[in-house]
Amino acid sequence: QVQLVESGGGLVQAGGSLRLSCATSGLAFSAYGVGWFRQAPGKEREFVGAINWNGSWRDYVASVKGRFAISRDNAKNTVTLQMTGLKPEDTAVYYCAAGGWPIGERLPTLSDFGSWGRGTQVTVSS
Repeated sequence: QVQLVESGGGLVQAGGSLRLSCATSGLAFSAYGVGWFRQAPGKEREFVGAINWNGSWRDYVASVKGRFAISRDNAKNTVTLQMTGLKPEDTAVYYCAAGGWPIGERLPTLSDFGSWGRGTQVTVSS
């Protein structure tokens, strides 16, 4: 059974930092890319960033570039989303997902990911 479990969310003041983790099991982790998405109340789930299977490629939505960083540890089957310079507009439930997409041709979309976690809440106060 494939499982992805996010952790590390919480309440932080604007300008602060959080480190989200995505722990996976039940899949050949090193064969998959991993994406982070977020969904704010009343809004659609949106792409935040992704990393390919070996960490040689990563990209982010423009609004988080320079503030967020994704890394992975294939030995531990985990992916981390380091978030700095947090803003109130970053408030959302953050999800990790495993999947595949054509690297270099386009950014990942929701449909590229078949396995999802349940999410972790990030709240940034002003």
